[in-house]
Amino acid sequence: MDFWFMLVLLRSLISLDSPLRITYHYARGVIAFWLSGNPARDMLVIGVTGTKWKTTTTNLIARGLQKAGKRVAMFSTVNMMIDGKIEENNTKMTSPSPFYMWDFLSRAKRAGCEYAVIETSSHALYYHRVHGLRYDAAVLTNIAQDHLDLHKTMDNYIDTKLQLFRNLYKNGIKKGIRKVGVVNIDSEYSDRFLTRDIVVDNLYTVGFSPSAQIRAENIVNTEMTTEFDVRIPSNTFHLSSRLPGNFNISNILCAVAILMSQKIDIPTIQALIVEFACVPGRLEEVSNTRGAKIYVDYAHTEDSLRSVLSTLCELSTTQRLITVFGATGDRDRTKRPKMGKVVDELSDVVILTDDDTYTEDSLRIIRDVSEGITRREGEGFWIIPSRGDAIRTALIMLRPGDVLIIAGKWAETVQVTQAGAIAWNDRQVIERILMEIEAQVMV
Repeated sequence: MDFWFMLVLLRSLISLDSPLRITYHYARGVIAFWLSGNPARDMLVIGVTGTKWKTTTTNLIARGLQKAGKRVAMFSTVNMMIDGKIEENNTKMTSPSPFYMWDFLSRAKRAGCEYAVIETSSHALYYHRVHGLRYDAAVLTNIAQDHLDLHKTMDNYIDTKLQLFRNLYKNGIKKGIRKVGVVNIDSEYSDRFLTRDIVVDNLYTVGFSPSAQIRAENIVNTEMTTEFDVRIPSNTFHLSSRLPGNFNISNILCAVAILMSQKIDIPTIQALIVEFACVPGRLEEVSNTRGAKIYVDYAHTEDSLRSVLSTLCELSTTQRLITVFGATGDRDRTKRPKMGKVVDELSDVVILTDDDTYTEDSLRIIRDVSEGITRREGEGFWIIPSRGDAIRTALIMLRPGDVLIIAGKWAETVQVTQAGAIAWNDRQVIERILMEIEAQVMV
């Protein structure tokens, strides 16, 4: 524990954008790349970036390539895959240290992988965690406010994301490989990714807009499926998906664009989408006998919470929407009241609790979030700092027809507190408490 506090103190003394910190990370990136021998040099590398939805899109692309008979490596916030073998990502990082990443790619090379699909965060680009990795395709899922503790302004944040696209040609070409860009045109700031300084061989725009080259039409949402047509310049085809919500249609369109750029045929894409159920922690349903719907989801920004809660509000069976959520410590404080506001607007019952507090005081984080909540405590709003107690309270009040969403931590296996990391998994906690309730063991 002494080491933990010493490490935290040292980090707190050096600002996130300090030249010293950036130089340190650059050196690590260069050394890791040099030691690796560049195992990805013969792979076709696809990078997926955006504020949210990266993980689902990354998994869709990787599974689609695999379904078409390709040997694929994938690294995402939630999971990793090497030639069909899936592992959990327990690093708590979308893009881990460059040494970890290059070791992963070395294992992928030994397995004979042709493709590497890499979820790529702004932190990975800013801190050189993917130094030397030559991307051949770049995908933008969306842009919304996040990580301003590091980037300070939205312009800086967007410019960091743009590096992935700008470097497609700057990092060199591979024989016979065309550089591909995919941009969700419905996203705010998408025009920044469509300028002339972004040089690619093929640029695809996707979305619901009539100007999108690959767009969704004739959308029909049911309790079990989402049905829609995909219109491309030369054709129209139908997709049926078990992923709920328009935001998942956007994810699917991004994946479709990449898969089509790799000459994956439409029947294979259709089979992929109809089979793909969910990514762990992305509107992942937890079964129960209470006659209610229970979900865990990673949503941890104003925009992602709005997307997820709006989707759940539209379920035809929803009686009450109960949301358990918190905000992460040592991160952008300006987004906290905005998160509180959107949850307050869209939820019937709000339970505000701890997320990962890191070194920050729990009550300070909760106070920041509650500034966006207009209702009084006790009027469909409760503050319960203990995440376990908050989940228990929500489950006890659950009635048939209710929808409960536990947001923020999805399938993570630890919760980081001021005292360090403790074992934690929202889904397992929910399942344990449900068993206790059914057995009438109230502990």
